[in-house]
Amino acid sequence: MSYLFPTYARWNITVKEAKGSWVTDIHDKKYLDFVSGIAVCNLGHANDDVMAAVQEQLSKYWHMSNLFHQPIQEEVAKLLIEHSDGDAVFFCNSGAEANEAAIKLARKHTGKTNIVTFLQSFHGRTFATMSATGQEKIQQGFGPLLETFTYLPYNDTEALDHLGTDVAAIMLEVVQGEGGVIPAQQEFIQKVTETCKRIGALLIIDEVQTGIGRTGKPFAYQHYGISPDIITSAKGLGNGIPVGAMIGKSSLISTFQAGSHGSTFGGNPIAMAAAKATMTKILNNEFLNEVEEKSNYLIEKLYNIIGNHPKIKNIRGKGLLIGIECNEQVSEMIDQLRENNLLVLSAGPNVIRLLPPLTVSTKEIDEAVEIMNQTFAENKQSIIAH
Repeated sequence: MSYLFPTYARWNITVKEAKGSWVTDIHDKKYLDFVSGIAVCNLGHANDDVMAAVQEQLSKYWHMSNLFHQPIQEEVAKLLIEHSDGDAVFFCNSGAEANEAAIKLARKHTGKTNIVTFLQSFHGRTFATMSATGQEKIQQGFGPLLETFTYLPYNDTEALDHLGTDVAAIMLEVVQGEGGVIPAQQEFIQKVTETCKRIGALLIIDEVQTGIGRTGKPFAYQHYGISPDIITSAKGLGNGIPVGAMIGKSSLISTFQAGSHGSTFGGNPIAMAAAKATMTKILNNEFLNEVEEKSNYLIEKLYNIIGNHPKIKNIRGKGLLIGIECNEQVSEMIDQLRENNLLVLSAGPNVIRLLPPLTVSTKEIDEAVEIMNQTFAENKQSIIAH
């Protein structure tokens, strides 16, 4: 019997410990982890630098109300501002909360309520972020959603032509993660930014999964040469310690004055210590260049070793967020990979999603690709046998 709501389709793995790119279960079986807590543990499990920073903060104090000045919040906010196009930060505890803050800020600042998002997007599971998400399966059974969200086809430039000046913001992921690991086309992103200017709407970029080095840049939008009004971040920000952030431009600061928004635990000093240590490690050119190199290495290995398998349609992504699109559902394949000691995710029914820690070694990449090659071969043989 479990005392938990069964809201997760849990795997048959009970974790005993995890370090770096590896997870060990209670039976001492070791798994190469290309999930990373769903793009959370970008520095790998139990990173020494993050652990030391958290332990140091624990010895000082654990929590204070946000009525108090806490210098570590300013230090973390400064790091985010230095590596983005923003000017001010609001701290919270998750990606959904960061997106909630972005939606509230956009509506309050513009005085408009309509927000445009895209089909197959994912922005969270609170009522506002669920309403913003362009997937019916996320919304089913919860009754009427917020009515002011419009969903357009992703990467469709012509669909943007029909938007009018009643739109408060256009909100999107530049790489749709849950929706299938689909990178935005440069032409589409350019059209989105032009449309925002034309209709007087804010541009919100959801970087919850793609931010903090995951794609080889501090934020994925920086691959496209654009300057969003609002950026949201969470998953990779604290390397496993819960933390989220909404980053906005200076023109928005006057809209979020005292009393307009808040979070009891937002900016918690333990989370700030983890975020500071995480970003200090990741947000430098040498580290990010290594992410790009590892990405190129992994994609080339995938193409060379399993790219011609009849089940595989496409391999795509940015940085170390990679999708392997198959011509059938991948749930059984993911189960087989897990049996063969490799942890991966799906991104929709037909895409295997790879999210290794950014610290993954080329040896570990080789091992992961070999497990995939072996598993695809086993699957092919079982089909022949049938």
